[in-house]
Amino acid sequence: MEAIAWSVAAVDPLRKGPKALLFVGTLLLLMFGINGLNVVNSYVGRDFMSAIENRDMGIFRQQALFYAGVFIASTVVVALYRFTEERLSILWREQLTRGLTDSYLKDRTYYHLDSSTGIANPDQRIADDVRAFTTTTLSFLLLIVNGTLTAISFSGVLWTISPVLFAVAVTYAVCGSAMTIFLGKPLIRLNYDQLDMEADFRADLIHVRENSESIALAHREGRFKARLGKHLDALTENFRGLIRINRNLGFFTNGYNYFIQIIPALIIAPLFIHGHREFGVITQSTMAFATLLGAFSLIVTQFQSISAFTAVVSRLHSLTDAIEKAQESTTCSIAVEESPDLVAYRNVTLRSADQSRLLIENLSLEIARGSRWLVIGKDDAPKVALFRATAGVWECGVGSIVRPSLDEILFLPERPYLPPGTLREALLRTGMEWVTPDSEIMEVLGKLGLEDVVSHANGLDTDHDWDNLLSIGEQHLLSVSRIFLAKPAFVFLDRPGSSLPKNQISSILDMLTEQGIGVVVLSKNGESRLRYDATMEIKADGQWDVRYEQSTDEDKELRDLSC
Repeated sequence: MEAIAWSVAAVDPLRKGPKALLFVGTLLLLMFGINGLNVVNSYVGRDFMSAIENRDMGIFRQQALFYAGVFIASTVVVALYRFTEERLSILWREQLTRGLTDSYLKDRTYYHLDSSTGIANPDQRIADDVRAFTTTTLSFLLLIVNGTLTAISFSGVLWTISPVLFAVAVTYAVCGSAMTIFLGKPLIRLNYDQLDMEADFRADLIHVRENSESIALAHREGRFKARLGKHLDALTENFRGLIRINRNLGFFTNGYNYFIQIIPALIIAPLFIHGHREFGVITQSTMAFATLLGAFSLIVTQFQSISAFTAVVSRLHSLTDAIEKAQESTTCSIAVEESPDLVAYRNVTLRSADQSRLLIENLSLEIARGSRWLVIGKDDAPKVALFRATAGVWECGVGSIVRPSLDEILFLPERPYLPPGTLREALLRTGMEWVTPDSEIMEVLGKLGLEDVVSHANGLDTDHDWDNLLSIGEQHLLSVSRIFLAKPAFVFLDRPGSSLPKNQISSILDMLTEQGIGVVVLSKNGESRLRYDATMEIKADGQWDVRYEQSTDEDKELRDLSC
């Protein structure tokens, strides 16, 4: 019931304003036109067949012209109806997809969803399920409205022909709908599972493509062959279940549809034989019966689509619920305050993700803008937790953190990330692509020795997948270039020694200090042998210690010797 309630609430194609209202109004007018033409067509068809029976050539020619006119008008109206329906559908899909995408990216919801196990394949739900939902919902709504108009229009026609035939139509439709629901109910769960299984299989194929070099070097083809085979076996077995249910449902629905063609003749033909009805009434009754039954039998004719649609609605409903819960989540007890020139930790305690281990206990210190700090420790886990907590993506802890806004503080992870796109887009903040002059970009790249990357990438404005084009070191340096172009107040560097040599890190730190950017470096390989204003050591039991460095040459030599 929750899924149904959500689908009703989500049916809001009018949010686009006047354009959507125009499409909805046009659809209703065209729907009235189609039903009116169908009623007219039934009477024209009746008189046409009666003219043949009576061998009346004049009436025959006249009705033939009427027939042609109705067909031409119906062709135009139906084509415009379909066009308007598709335009309204894509308008609605655009709005719903944009809203879900905004919610998915808001407040790092995508990160919290990926960290949980409740929602599988949110990308597929936003892309494929929204498309199916908007298209199918609009189609069903129009079918229901059109079916209602058709039932009203042709109930009168069928009643005037034979009240008995009208009663048979209603009874036949009710019994057929009940039997279809009974036979087809398992399709709902099978369709839901099939969508997830298809998405899991595709996700593993994408993973193989994106990590092809690593898989080849590690010779893990056998592992992925087994994993893909497991997913393929699951989805094919589930699909076999779908086929079996559809087969049983097909036996019933095909027979149901075939008998529609003969039932009117069985009731009206005896009346014609006994001279109580014209021959054309048989044709009219067959058309009216089939049309009315089509309006009454939406469940029978559309059940397979309804079952797939129900699965889509359920998946989207669970996604929107998960997004709302992620945005309302209060599991993180670390309060974050914003200050433009300061990073401070006040009684911050961090625990491991499973809450089983204390990583940092009661951390309290301040880092001024322009200063250089080093964080050391034998275990990487506390350093990574501190890095992520400062960025606002670590949920296991208490205390408060003061830092600049996320626009004024940047975090460079150990493995750099460059989104696919142009070099200009990779280096500059969103919205600054055409504000920052090329000369400034080239100057920064020149200082870091990356001039060749520009030629290798065919300029600043050619799309690339950077993982396939650049080495890890080059990707890391490009991420560093983004820091100098963004000019934040602070930057956190997570174990830069993993991909950059000591002399390069030293040069980068000096450049950052020249620009007055505060730096916090999480050490791993060689970073500790460079100059810092302070060093914080995180011990295995969560305790911590800070040592402030003197800036004299003698102290620097002593520090270098001790390292």
